[in-house]
Parts: sequence; C-alpha cells; structure tokens
Amino acid sequence: MATAKADSLNGRPLRLPSLTCPFPSAVNPHVDEVNRDTLAWLAASGMIADDDQLERFRLAHYGWLGARTYPYASRELCQLVTDWCVWLFAFDDAYCESDRRAAEIARALPQLYSVVEEHAEPVDNVFARALLDIRTRIAAHGTADQLDRWCAMTKDYLFAQVWEAANREDDVVPTIDDYIFMRRRTGAMLTVFALIDVAAEVRLTPDEWRHPVVHEITEHANDVVVWDNDLISYAKERSEANIRNNLVSVLVGHTGCTVQEAMDRIGAMRDEAVAAMAALTPATEALGSPAVDAYVHGLKYWISGSVDYSLTSSRYVGAWQ
Repeated sequence: MATAKADSLNGRPLRLPSLTCPFPSAVNPHVDEVNRDTLAWLAASGMIADDDQLERFRLAHYGWLGARTYPYASRELCQLVTDWCVWLFAFDDAYCESDRRAAEIARALPQLYSVVEEHAEPVDNVFARALLDIRTRIAAHGTADQLDRWCAMTKDYLFAQVWEAANREDDVVPTIDDYIFMRRRTGAMLTVFALIDVAAEVRLTPDEWRHPVVHEITEHANDVVVWDNDLISYAKERSEANIRNNLVSVLVGHTGCTVQEAMDRIGAMRDEAVAAMAALTPATEALGSPAVDAYVHGLKYWISGSVDYSLTSSRYVGAWQ
C-alpha cells in the first residue's frame, strides 16, 4: 500500500471541489413543519442517548434535507421520507461512525431484519422499533411492490454495515474497486431512492425499476451523492474511527496521492457521473413512462438537494471553518 502524503498541497489548506450541479433546486413548502416534527419524532423514538446529541440533531435542521431532496412531496410524505433520513443519520452515528465491532452490528441484525420483514415478535432495540414505524407508514402509502423494494434495499444497507465495521475493526483500507462497489450499499442511497416514487405518488413498476437505463442512471446518481458526502464529510471524519471508509482515504492509501489530489480526483469522477446522468435522460424519457420521469426528476433533486443541504448544515460545515 502506498504511503499517504501530507493533508495539504504546497502548504495551502484543503479545498473542496466545486460540486457543480446542472439540475434544478427547490425547497418543499412544508419545510418548517417537517423540520419541527422530525425532531419530535426522533426525540420520542429513544434512538438519541442524551440532550447534547439531540441538540446536535436540532442544529443540523434535517427537515431541510428532506425538503430539498423531496420538494415535490405532500406534507405527510415529506415527513415520512425525512423521518427515514433521520433514522439513517441516528443509526449511522450509533453504529457506523463509532468503534462498534462488526459482531455487535451483526447481533443487532435479527431484530432489524425482523421488523423490515414484518415479523410479529416484540423488539426491544429502539432502532428496530423506529424502523417498524417507518415500515408501517411506507406500507400505508405505497404498493406491495414499492414496499418490497424498500425492504430489499434496507436489508442490503444493514448487511453492508458489517463489512464497513470489519474494516474499522481490522484497520483495513478497502481497495478502490471494493470501496466503490460497497459504498453504493453502505451509503443507503438506494433506500431513499426507493421512496422517490412513493413520495411523488406514482408507481415505478418492478420492470421499470430494473430497466437497464433506469439502473444505470440510478447507479450514477448513487455515486454522485455518496462521493459528494465523502468529500464534504472528510474534514469531520478525518480523526474518527470510520475514516478508512471514505473515498478520500481509499485513494490516498492506494495511490500515494495527497489528500487534496484525492479530493480533486473525486471531484472529476463525480462531474463525469453527473454528465452521464444528463446524457442518459433522453433515453429515460423515451420510455414514455410518467413514473420513470418522476423518478429521474427525484434523482436529480437528490443531487442538488444533498449538496445544498450539506454545504449549509452544522453536521458538516463547522469542520471546514
């Protein structure tokens, strides 16, 4: 493995790539109510351990993430998808950005899987109880196919956290190819993409979800969001246990480039993926499906909305100041 170089280039501080986005940006009109109520839902869930952590969630204004990434959703559906995003952040803080061992996460999987699959057994894990609430609400608004898709993507996400924890535990920086492949799962983006058509109140059929051009544009969108997150979160995570599971660290560890060079390379990679999404759009439109069109618009709002949110959120920006 190559030796990492200094975290600056010619003595200059690190700088983020431009993260340009050609896609539209909008904010859901229900943002204030959603932001208020998602914090209340989180506080009542028991997933947050103390008042200080809850205050950090309050300052992060996660309602704005949901409002920017699902600007077209109704009040109730925007609340649902935002609560799901908050569940993911809370789970990430408790299990993924910590020194939790792979075995600890693996032992939590039975209760989490059981509620995703709607088994009737009572659960004592607070994350499992909150997950059951999310599942119940998705079932109330979506079709059986839409629910099954979200369940499958969520189980894939949960299992991928064991791989990520094993990297932390064994002090392993994954290979570039392994990381890119697994980041599409550890980043949870397929779980939130699976709710785009639910939030838009249309139905993407299983055949449309699996269509090659839809799959390809989804994969590009997934890469853009998680790579942007790796870039934006690097300053916050660089001294934390999970820093090995960041594309910046992976490139530094396996190529010997500086941190800034790695960030610039990722910036170019994400720009190529954004351009590929734009180039694929005519092919998705040619399918003649309003549901596919709504889904692709939703993917694009995730690109613009996640950048707009992250560059203004206390979860990330303080580390760059």
